[in-house]
Amino acid sequence: MRIAIVGAGAMGCLFTHLLSRTDSEIFLLDIHPERVGKIRSEGLFVEGVSGDHRLRPSIHLDPAEIGPVDLVLLCVKAPDTLNAARSASALLSRDTPVLTLQNGLGNIEAIEEALGPGRALGGTTSMGATVLSLNRIRHAGWGETVLGEPSGKRTARVEAVLGLFEASGLKVAFTEDLRGLLWSKLIVNIGINALTALTGLHNGQLPLHSGSRRILEKAVEEAVRVASALGVRLLYPDPLQKVLSVCEATAANVSSMLQDVLKQKKTEVNQIQGALIREAARLGIPTPVNETLRDLVVTLEESYAKRVRAL
Repeated sequence: MRIAIVGAGAMGCLFTHLLSRTDSEIFLLDIHPERVGKIRSEGLFVEGVSGDHRLRPSIHLDPAEIGPVDLVLLCVKAPDTLNAARSASALLSRDTPVLTLQNGLGNIEAIEEALGPGRALGGTTSMGATVLSLNRIRHAGWGETVLGEPSGKRTARVEAVLGLFEASGLKVAFTEDLRGLLWSKLIVNIGINALTALTGLHNGQLPLHSGSRRILEKAVEEAVRVASALGVRLLYPDPLQKVLSVCEATAANVSSMLQDVLKQKKTEVNQIQGALIREAARLGIPTPVNETLRDLVVTLEESYAKRVRAL
């Protein structure tokens, strides 16, 4: 297979590393000339749980240099999905699927808005990676990757991606209920990401402080109320316990949203809290805690240059 990975951040570089272990031809696409130049000149370095590696990936700024591929994997932040999908049009043949494993809701819809109906595959991954420099990442942890079709069918193209991921050494599974999968991941992100971004805490610290734990519980409660009203089938019986167990299992992790804030970047809060708030408003369900979390994170984003550093 010819595979194009769009976005050379932590997850894009991690999937480049892992999929390079198969007999597929891997191309990496990124919009940042400095990053592309660094990886081209020095290589891509991976350290962590999968060992220490130096790769020489085929990395490009222009998708036309790559041409049509058999699979596009979007590894950009959720706010960039629409533009990234539009840029991927040069990578498509008649049947090329575009797979999103991104956080939040709305990524499948953005892909189909950009490229037309029937292009998107969706899923989630619990693998962890962190950017250390322009051409160096840390593979922080293994985890399961689950994917499926919006229709719920187990199609030939899903089977091809499952086989590819298995060949790369990933733990992978198929879901018939992509909506339930995405909402189940969303609720975990709602309980953790914004709170870590605002407090600066590692995931495992959130349940240990009375204030952050109360806010976590209320945020999850609001999200579950909306999911229930929509008839979403979550993948776990006790959502709050699931979030707390993820906090414990990833206790030392710096969440992706906290990483964005520390690097003074735009976060995915509008695809996480914002997605919940939009659905809740449509249903007439109040979500004051999540609205407050969203507003505070957006305020952080808008005021990076104006922060009080020290007295």
